[in-house]
Amino acid sequence: MGGGGGSADSGEPEFQIAPMIDVLLVMLIFFMTITSTQVLRVDKEITLPVAPNSEKKENTRAEAVINVRWYDEAKRAEIVFEDKPYPKENMDALIAVLKTRRGDNPKYRAVIRGDKKLPARYVADSMDACGQAGISDIAFSVANKEASK
Repeated sequence: MGGGGGSADSGEPEFQIAPMIDVLLVMLIFFMTITSTQVLRVDKEITLPVAPNSEKKENTRAEAVINVRWYDEAKRAEIVFEDKPYPKENMDALIAVLKTRRGDNPKYRAVIRGDKKLPARYVADSMDACGQAGISDIAFSVANKEASK
C-alpha cells in the first residue's frame, strides 16, 4: 500500500512526470537568465566591421564589453559600458569602473565593439582606458560576414 510509483498488483514502476517538468522549468529559467545577460551587453546600434577570417572567442572568462558608437551625422563617438555613456571628458569615471570590475582578476579581458565607421582614435581612447584600469588583454569584436538588412 505505501511506496510510490506503480501499482502493488503489477510490480512495475510508474513514470513520474512532475519532477521532470520541475527540472526542465528550472533549466529553462537558468538559460533564459544567462542569455539575457549576454544580450544586454551587445549594442544593436553598432555595425561591426567585417573580418572574414575571424575566429570565435572563448566565452569562459570574465570580460568587460565596451561599445563605441559612432554618430555619423554629428561626427562624434560615444563610449558605452554597462548601458552608461562615458564622454571623452569623463574617461576617469570609466577607468574607475573598469578597475572595480577587474578587481584582482589577472585574466580579466576587455572586448571593444566599435562601429565600422568609427575613426581609430576612439578605439585608441578605449584601449587607453583599459590599460589605465590594469586590463592588458583586449579583444575586438567583428563580424565574419556582412549583415543583411
